[in-house]
Amino acid sequence: MVIISPSILSADFANLQRDIESVVKAGADWLHIDVMDGHFVPNITIGVPVTASIKKISPVPLDVHLMIENPQKYVKPFADAGADIITFHYEAVSNPKEVIDLIKSFGIKAGMSIKPDTSADVVFPFINDLDLVLVMTVEPGFGGQKFIEKCADKIPVIKEKAPEDLIIQVDGGINAQTARICTSYGANSLVAGNYIYKSDNIKSAIESLR
Repeated sequence: MVIISPSILSADFANLQRDIESVVKAGADWLHIDVMDGHFVPNITIGVPVTASIKKISPVPLDVHLMIENPQKYVKPFADAGADIITFHYEAVSNPKEVIDLIKSFGIKAGMSIKPDTSADVVFPFINDLDLVLVMTVEPGFGGQKFIEKCADKIPVIKEKAPEDLIIQVDGGINAQTARICTSYGANSLVAGNYIYKSDNIKSAIESLR
């Protein structure tokens, strides 16, 4: 099964509850919450209070992606706010194992993300400690970017060494065509924003990714 995690970055923030309810009703498995700080990436999005508010209305797990510097400082606040998965960036920390252990200490899933220019090899020392590896197929920071196909080549490399239960997630430029590339390579979770939220038929859009 492919886990579909719509990115709320593409939702209408003035009608966030409505848009969350619409994707959940249409079959979303998780909600992907993009947290950006304007330092690690050149955009600022939402933080802990909004995540806590979303938790109150979401019947599905919150998949929180920290695109921020010093993510270890924010693990506890986001865990307390209701994150079910916290994914941090390999490039943002000096000791990934320490951050993985910290996330898991709250009884939630730990994910690690790699940017387009980062080699898949950096994942291997931590692959048995992680619940999720997120392969970015765009430069993190903004929605609506074009899929970088060569980044998808990392998926089978990770899959080959991954434990059977590892979630390999892909985020960036995902639509029906790019989803097929990613799942054929071994991805089992997809993040999509514009393709889902801007669709005339959200249910069909989600189904097309599977």
